[in-house]
Amino acid sequence: MKQAAMTLHIRNGRLVDPANGIDAVTDLFIVDGKVAALGTAPAGFSAGRVIDASGLVVAPGLVDLSARLREPGYEYKATLESEMQAAMQGGVTSLICPPDTDPVLDEPGLVEMLRHRAMNLNQAKVHPLGALTMGLKGKALTEMAELTEAGCIGFAQAEEPIEDTTVLLRALQYAKTFNYTVWLRPQDAHIGRGGIAHSGALASRLGLAGVPVMAETIALHTIFELVRATGARVHLCRMSSAAGLELVRAAKKEGLPVSCDVGAHHVHMTDADIGFFDSNARMTPPFRSQRDRDAIRAAVYDGTVDAICSDHTPVDDDEKLLPFGEASPGATGLELLLSLVLKWADEYAAEQAASANGAGPLARAIAKVTCDAARVAGLQAGQLAPGASADVVVFDPAARWTVAAAGLASQGKHTPFVGYELAGQVMATIVAGRVAFER
Repeated sequence: MKQAAMTLHIRNGRLVDPANGIDAVTDLFIVDGKVAALGTAPAGFSAGRVIDASGLVVAPGLVDLSARLREPGYEYKATLESEMQAAMQGGVTSLICPPDTDPVLDEPGLVEMLRHRAMNLNQAKVHPLGALTMGLKGKALTEMAELTEAGCIGFAQAEEPIEDTTVLLRALQYAKTFNYTVWLRPQDAHIGRGGIAHSGALASRLGLAGVPVMAETIALHTIFELVRATGARVHLCRMSSAAGLELVRAAKKEGLPVSCDVGAHHVHMTDADIGFFDSNARMTPPFRSQRDRDAIRAAVYDGTVDAICSDHTPVDDDEKLLPFGEASPGATGLELLLSLVLKWADEYAAEQAASANGAGPLARAIAKVTCDAARVAGLQAGQLAPGASADVVVFDPAARWTVAAAGLASQGKHTPFVGYELAGQVMATIVAGRVAFER
């Protein structure tokens, strides 16, 4: 890996920084890991390295709200080394990782060990979510204050719903007291349990157990009642349905302190993409109907959905190359996140008029994986204002590439997009002023 000099000049690129309303061809100057200036070099600047970004887009490094790095405990599926390299090739400079490792991230020592390992690799910045309950078992609350001190930016249950609503109430009360954010994927603990596909005509035809939309909406009603009672801030992970998004829209209008994200795959795929039992399309939550998919795309555009995440979940061959119902859910996503967001912008946002603040489709798409995602996570990231950490992605929006398992850096080679041609190729990823990846 090439080391960058302490000073870096990126010239002639189209700098897109939605947080600061910038979309213009201009130069970026980096000194000591920070953005020093835009446009004109600061006094006394001498470039140790110049990157010519003519014809390329220069944007803040991507912030991914859900990336399973599989350490500790699941190194046979992926390692920190492989997934950090995947992040660099995908232009992702900040990662939020869920707590469903083995052992679960419910002890400060485990969190510190993970962060130490990640820091030693000197690539993407890793921000763990701590377990909300011990062992994710939904019974005893974790020591949230100690986990926060160890580096957790919030608390989650990953894919394990809390059956006892009183426990969730207590968790939200505690979180509100200390101003923590609770990250929940809305799913009822009982309805749809054991389901593997969206409840609908296709699942019935294929003989697959269904997960109805009400598994999401019932959980949302419960969460919103508890938020009204406690005032706790909740981030809703990987929304999947039109009905669920309508409830989120209403909750936001009411003024509840909630935000939500969707997985990049769900922005494009529907249950029809299961095809002939393609286990690459086995996901949690499942791909839903075309109506749900269209509602997701609209909700990203109108701001109901705050951010798009990769939902990166590497799965090994032994657990994926099985009959659909037996295969482990999940897909690799770090290297596809940028291209899938650009694909959404091309297909959906380009059809719409620019918003009132003048943000065009590209800026709006980049916001969903930079400043908007950083705001949700409470991170100082996702922007290129002077003084900000120089986390940058340089990409060619016109370059097209074909998704091939062999070409992915992630140890998880499974994605429903294998064989797709996508636009947007990362040319360089810069973390804290250091060139961490170059094509």
